Amino acid sequence: MGSKTPNDHRRGPNDFAGLAPIAAVNTDKSPTASGLLEGVLEGQDEDGDDDDDDKNGLDLILSGQADASAPTNKKKRKRNKKKKPATSAQQQTSPPRVALAALFPDQRYPEGEIVEYAGLARDDRLQRTTGEELHHLSIVAHNMDDEFLTDYRKAAEVHRQVRHYAQKIAKPGISMERLAHEIDEGVRALTGHQGIETGDALKAGLGFPTGLCLNNVAAHWTPNAGGKEVFLQYDDVLKVDFGVHVNGRIVDSAFTLSFNPVYDNLLAAVKAATNTGLKEAGIDARISHISEQIQEVMESYEIELNGKTIPVKAVRNITGHDILRYKIHGGKQVPFIKNHSTQRMAEGDVFAIETFGTTGKGVLRDDVGVYGYGRNEHASTAGLHHASAKGLLNKIDENFGTLVFARRYLERTGVKNYHLGMRTLVASGIVEQYGPLVDVPGSYVAQFEHTVLLRRNCKEVISRGDDY
Repeated sequence: MGSKTPNDHRRGPNDFAGLAPIAAVNTDKSPTASGLLEGVLEGQDEDGDDDDDDKNGLDLILSGQADASAPTNKKKRKRNKKKKPATSAQQQTSPPRVALAALFPDQRYPEGEIVEYAGLARDDRLQRTTGEELHHLSIVAHNMDDEFLTDYRKAAEVHRQVRHYAQKIAKPGISMERLAHEIDEGVRALTGHQGIETGDALKAGLGFPTGLCLNNVAAHWTPNAGGKEVFLQYDDVLKVDFGVHVNGRIVDSAFTLSFNPVYDNLLAAVKAATNTGLKEAGIDARISHISEQIQEVMESYEIELNGKTIPVKAVRNITGHDILRYKIHGGKQVPFIKNHSTQRMAEGDVFAIETFGTTGKGVLRDDVGVYGYGRNEHASTAGLHHASAKGLLNKIDENFGTLVFARRYLERTGVKNYHLGMRTLVASGIVEQYGPLVDVPGSYVAQFEHTVLLRRNCKEVISRGDDY
């Protein structure tokens, strides 16, 4: 979920020593490892054949050969079929509705892409830290424990399995309402939290509203009840951006689909730019340097549309961002253009490294409509007097906290006739309202995004999959 660029940038905290280049050490995981193997039923091989049938066929041939030389009055000995033992591990369904707890009963979820830091030894880095930084490191060591990694890896595996199905059904002719429904329901089923009972959505589920943005709509569009139904077309460029959280640990990842090959270079530019950002990210990495590298890669591409050669531009006023617990946007931002930010990444940070490339102006503006709402935890509620607004705020705090939510998520909890109360909360600054962000009409925007954990001895691109 992209973060709008503020008017000014906050300065980061004291950071750590320099970091040398990094090298990837692990490979992509197979569909079997992710519980996504399709068409494999109990008692079958991965090629769909039944072992017992093959074995029994061979038994009949051998039996016939033996009987030809044996006395005719000797009875044939019946061979009992050996039943293949039932496997305890379940397979994911299509659409995905089997909870991950059933697929991974030992809670050993697949790792993301592990990338080791090269260069300075750990002891050398620690000798060059201040007392304040050492205090920060002790907090990081406590927070980035086994539970932290388990939660993040579970959320990432949910994302991979749900998007695997979304990519299969996102074809020309599908409605955005149905696609959003399938993603939402898949996340709820796989996390095991339906988000209906009070507080259930805070345990695990959707990290923010499922974004389905077409063409010049860059970010923050989702279908709402009563809105005009939108269907995917062959010439569309579709951005799919959704989040999964487990205990407030949010995985934010996005991809772009197109069906007309004329857009291939646009998608390639943005994917390459995002992978550049991931490559450059690391402990003590300067955000200004990462941004510069992203822009250089992005804008080295061009696309031909309607006989015209158009350079791919990096979008200027939306950014990548760090992620805090239950908060999709933290205090650090990663722009896609050269800048003078003094912020650095630090050990223990979680970043959503995303990029947006466009054939348009590269400057987004607010459009009409509501994408979602988010609680402003710093806003005072002292002047809130309307009973409807107070009741609604209690519902928001109980069910979403600081998670961004869509109207349909709120209505799922049983809230009705809330529009007046919501207007009051938005007007008072207690709740922030998010709307679509668009480039100029006729332009096309693409997006790719991954979540990366900056661990002490390595970084983990937690949402990496075989698809992107």
